[in-house]
Amino acid sequence: MKNRTKWLCMLFLMGVFSVFAQQKNVTGTVTDFDGVPLPGVNVIVESTTNGTQTDFDGNYAITVSYGQILVFTYLGLRTERRTVGDQNVINIQLQEDAEALDEVVVVGFGTQIKRKVTDNIAKIEADQIGGIATPSFQAALIGKAPGVQITQTNGKLDGGLNITIRGLSSVTASQQPLFVIDGIEMNNNDISSTTAPTNPLLALNPNDIASIDILKDASAAAIFGAKGTNGVILITTKRGNQGKSVVSLDVSTSYGEPSNTRDWLNGEDYIELLEEAEANTNFLADRGLTVDGLLQGFAGDQDFRNVDTDWQDFAFQDSYVQNVNLSVSGGNEKTRSFISGAYTDNEGIIRGNTLERYTVRANIDHKVNDWLKLGLNSSYASTVIDRISSDASFLTPMQAIAQIPTAPAFLSNGDINSNTLYANFLLQDRFSFRTSKQRRLLGKVFAEIKLMEKLRFQTELGYDYLNQTVDRNTGRLAPFQSTNGQTFASDNGAEIISTNNYMTYDTTFGEFSNFAFVLGSNFTRFKNRTTSVTGDGFPTDDFKSVASAAQISAGDGTFTNWAQLSYFARATYDYKGKYLFKASIRRDGSSRFGAENQFGYFPAASAGWIISEEDFLSESSILSYLKLRGSWGINGNTPIANFGSLGLFGGASYNGESALEFTQGANPDLKWEETEQINFGLDFGFLNNRISGEVDYYKKKTKDLLFNTRVPFEALLPSHRVLQNIGNLENEGFEFSLNTINIQTQNLTWKTNLNFAINKNKITNLPNGEDLITVRNILREGEPINSFFLLEYAGVDPANGDALYVLNTENPDGSMNKNTTNDPTAAERIVAGNPNPDVIAGLSSNFNYKSLDFSFTFQGQWGGQRYNNAGRFQEAGLGNGLDNQDQYVFDRRWQNPGDITDVPQARLFENNGHSESTRYMQDADFIRLRNITIGYSLPQQVLDRIGMSRVRIYTSGLNLLTFTDYRGYDPESSDDSAISNTNSGTTFYSAPQARVYTLGLNLAF
Repeated sequence: MKNRTKWLCMLFLMGVFSVFAQQKNVTGTVTDFDGVPLPGVNVIVESTTNGTQTDFDGNYAITVSYGQILVFTYLGLRTERRTVGDQNVINIQLQEDAEALDEVVVVGFGTQIKRKVTDNIAKIEADQIGGIATPSFQAALIGKAPGVQITQTNGKLDGGLNITIRGLSSVTASQQPLFVIDGIEMNNNDISSTTAPTNPLLALNPNDIASIDILKDASAAAIFGAKGTNGVILITTKRGNQGKSVVSLDVSTSYGEPSNTRDWLNGEDYIELLEEAEANTNFLADRGLTVDGLLQGFAGDQDFRNVDTDWQDFAFQDSYVQNVNLSVSGGNEKTRSFISGAYTDNEGIIRGNTLERYTVRANIDHKVNDWLKLGLNSSYASTVIDRISSDASFLTPMQAIAQIPTAPAFLSNGDINSNTLYANFLLQDRFSFRTSKQRRLLGKVFAEIKLMEKLRFQTELGYDYLNQTVDRNTGRLAPFQSTNGQTFASDNGAEIISTNNYMTYDTTFGEFSNFAFVLGSNFTRFKNRTTSVTGDGFPTDDFKSVASAAQISAGDGTFTNWAQLSYFARATYDYKGKYLFKASIRRDGSSRFGAENQFGYFPAASAGWIISEEDFLSESSILSYLKLRGSWGINGNTPIANFGSLGLFGGASYNGESALEFTQGANPDLKWEETEQINFGLDFGFLNNRISGEVDYYKKKTKDLLFNTRVPFEALLPSHRVLQNIGNLENEGFEFSLNTINIQTQNLTWKTNLNFAINKNKITNLPNGEDLITVRNILREGEPINSFFLLEYAGVDPANGDALYVLNTENPDGSMNKNTTNDPTAAERIVAGNPNPDVIAGLSSNFNYKSLDFSFTFQGQWGGQRYNNAGRFQEAGLGNGLDNQDQYVFDRRWQNPGDITDVPQARLFENNGHSESTRYMQDADFIRLRNITIGYSLPQQVLDRIGMSRVRIYTSGLNLLTFTDYRGYDPESSDDSAISNTNSGTTFYSAPQARVYTLGLNLAF
């Protein structure tokens, strides 16, 4: 018995030793089809969580057991498997994979291999937007995709962004694209309680984004039907991968400053100009006043001739930003997860403007069994913003530049000077505040059921809640405050609940045919509730809540909602992988429309031909890829008003009694705007795709434009308008994208992307053919949308310094009278410019040399104009007030007969050129070095010794250089008090964007 036990123990120990003996350390090098080492190749032991990645030189090392299988995967190359035998070294050369040469793109309710896509879709990966120090992810997309214009309103941290895809397709309806995150529609509406908009997408953490797909043509966006006219931006967030857990930490610190400052008159030059302007009119002398007496009145207890205040320095400040991002991802065969948290503390370049944001995210995927998968996507963000007034407010810091430079900001005793030309914003900064807090909860739960081998059903429930509270307090010493303090508080909550239910079927039949089908439905319900209250009179400024107010002076509240029910279908078919076809249709029903037109149909079709797969090209050593594609489709757009088709009554007060009033006329025929678009494209690749790109031509025609049209006074409507479908416009354009691998060696890789787009926009039909004029913009048949409508400035009369205007009146023979006049009331306005550029472009380049990486992006635009509405005060030669003047006026002003210049004689309080005209319209062409990044990553050998998988230190710059002839702060900035649904192209004391320098560290282990 003892001997048997002894032998059994010996056999057990021999088995254990045998198992350990079978484990070995396998090393090797992975190269591509040209023999170039591949960094970042995933090397996984099949059916386990044991894995690693190749280092920068393509080398790997992994511990495995005899008989196990190593799996080598790399995007764009064929997956390889090797069974481990007696060998200790396994070298792999990965080959091209025809199905993986292009990345997977998200197409809405599914994905496609880009090689087989017949639409126009631009894809942006996470590494293209990482490390760019902007408050919002949209700003990181600038210059990355052809035909996508992204304009930051101004330099405020909370400022809105305008995103225009292939030109403006509406006048009064939304002009912004639809945003969809992980399959769930997002609320992209501004919910600010002031005229200055906030960016509703500030809650998204750019580090959580895996990729962004931009659907530009009608066929791509048609699956979203009535919301796809302005394009669709699909955001996919990061998910966990099977394998060991990875912890990533990104930390960065940034310093910012204004990307541009302007030259304003100092005290000495201002006095000289004021004395000259007074001598030319005797305005003060005729009233018994003097220049000295006038200026001393603003100087307080100081001598104005000894004061030289640079008010611009008070408006701007140095910016400091702290960013921390932490994420954990990983999983096994059953469950994968990605969990992240981030913190941002951003002090803006404008005094009093700060932003603090916390975000958390959890994405979980769980495979219950072979036929059921469950998942959760969820995120929460809290963003606190110290806001400043809109550009049109006297209290915004940017309007401080209008102050007289001989007026001190502070008195001798340190008190703020309250007797300035305009209200001293420093009083507002010290004795008041406006704090907005945004809270956003985004979530989706989903289940995927495998009904059959090739048939799947997916159901999704999405929730998007965006809430903004505003607390504004104005102390008794703040400007324009007539009571003992005032407090305003508001609460605005917007909620979207949506469900998607759809089936997908993928099959191959015969030898060459592949077919896929999607059929589903979508239901979306939007609710919005707002309340606000204002209280006046407080015991002291220490009391700031409404509860302490002596009087509740105002209050308001609204509740609104809308719902939409949709059905959609899409089918794709390819034959031999080179003849490609797609068709889709969507039926939308919305509560926003009249009873006669609640439902609309949005069809689309597209086709493609991969010519390079044909026998006559397949063996070409030069041409590696050539695809011809074309698409057609119809998209829609909805009005902003939720009840635009209904006749409405509202509550009112009449002689102190409650009453009803008629507020809106009914239009039961109200329906969607419809945009029909055709697109023809060519995708190409040369020299094994070392050179590749896309060329596209498109034409968009929008009909049934939504307009608030006038009705007779007898209709007794307060606004005398009814929402109707009248008017057409069109966009026609060309897009080009070129990708090149300039150098690819063992140690050096250099890649470049160049993209540009040309777009021409014009209105083709308006109600009764009549012009619609809004201040200085016009809608006119045959002209671009929102064209500038201004007097034509003709320069200065050299004999007397008068400002001149072109008459542009009609001669008896029908010709245009191009004579000039010094009387602006005698001249007629003309269509003078276009706020929307004709050409936009971007250039990006990436270098990798061993452990060093370097990248940069340029952006540019040409053909558009900006109207400087503040120029009527800043460049008026003191004819329109005492505002400080641009140095340009001082240097170029007319002074003596015979002077040739475009700046008229300075005449105090006399209109000599400050009428609204093309004098204040400038070309907004520019080229900007948008961002530049330099990084260094520790070599793999060092990482192995310290137990890390990545250590990278980097520095980056944002908005470092701008090349432009535009004299204002920024050729992109716009008046945020005028931004609504139209791009007016007007700037008014609008701040430039920030120039930001960043130092960051990326860690992973």
